[in-house]
Amino acid sequence: MNHEEATVRAFILPTKRERYLGFLSNKNGRTKFSLELAHFKSLNPMYIVPILPSHQNSSLIAKILTAKGAGPKCWVISADPKFDGQEMDLDAALRETIGRGMGTIISCIPGELAYFEDEDFRCILQRERQA
Repeated sequence: MNHEEATVRAFILPTKRERYLGFLSNKNGRTKFSLELAHFKSLNPMYIVPILPSHQNSSLIAKILTAKGAGPKCWVISADPKFDGQEMDLDAALRETIGRGMGTIISCIPGELAYFEDEDFRCILQRERQA
């Protein structure tokens, strides 16, 4: 399972998963999905880990993610086409994302750990490792 499929299956509300997986499978759908990320309301609240306002900068979020098991690389799903659909260095992805208000999911461990930001909200997405 790739980063995108694992992320959708792990962190999106069950009623929206198949719809978003379909969106990500083609260019037009991907554009529709990425535009929805700006004000995204389909995250499963069970897996949202808030970030203290004083910790909402790239270096501290990188430390939080690394402490939770993130490696140096990540996969980016973003409303910003400059970064969407590519593997990046985690530090660079966070520097480019945080504070821009562009809907973005940075997948660190497929289906287990990610960072999310939209125009209104920043959080860590985390699930326990599946056996």
